[in-house]
Amino acid sequence: MADTKDQPGTGRHANRIATILVSQPQPTNDVSPYFSIADKYGIKVDFREFIEVQPVSYKEFRKERVNILEHTAVIFTSRNAVDHFFRICQESKIEMPAEMKYFCISEQTANYLQKYIVLRKRKLFVGQRTAADMFDVIRKHKGETFLYPCSDIRKDDIPEFMRANNFKFTEAVIYRTVASDLSDLTDVKYDCIAFFSPSGISSLFINFPGFEQNGTRIAAFGPTTAKAVIDAGLFLDIEAPQPNAPSMTGAIEAYIRLHHGSATASEATAKKASK
Repeated sequence: MADTKDQPGTGRHANRIATILVSQPQPTNDVSPYFSIADKYGIKVDFREFIEVQPVSYKEFRKERVNILEHTAVIFTSRNAVDHFFRICQESKIEMPAEMKYFCISEQTANYLQKYIVLRKRKLFVGQRTAADMFDVIRKHKGETFLYPCSDIRKDDIPEFMRANNFKFTEAVIYRTVASDLSDLTDVKYDCIAFFSPSGISSLFINFPGFEQNGTRIAAFGPTTAKAVIDAGLFLDIEAPQPNAPSMTGAIEAYIRLHHGSATASEATAKKASK
């Protein structure tokens, strides 16, 4: 349920956020906006993946009866899809033909694709950020036969678009998304937990079936994650992206500034010491 009754800094928003659990892997370097928030506001930020990816074996893939080389274009929506697609190709002893076209949901995914192939601009088509952005590009290639490698848990938007527009299209499950074992956390007593997919919400309740939100602020990235939060009976306190906060970190910082003022960690410490 969305919490709209409390005024800034009152009710469930009264307590300052001092700890955040990000349900994603620890960044591989020190250049992360989460670390900037931690330093600026004196917040402890922990990272822990709530979901993990398991490969679909080549034997299982063969049961899907998908012939990769019957397709002329591949749609990629994540790095996981790229990794597991080329794993299947390697195990199938398939070399992708030079004329194959690749449609990537974002520049980040397109850049990651270079790990496996030499990209040719006339064979690469990139959306801005979302699947909807990519649809405008796909519409211009009605004659292609598309392959969509994906997880067993995925959004419906791409398959629905392809079917509604009568594209030649095959969906292939090449990896599975499952809940991580979070038993070593013992509890999830954080002031804020940031989620990035409905699977993360499912993992929370699989690992902690008795979870009670109490004063924990829940942050969600994307409309499907936000809906999963509300459907689970939780208060949705922070939603991203927003026009003034396109990232999760931007939305969290906007929340902090709205409900607890703009004081940085050093300013808050000085104020406390003066009392």
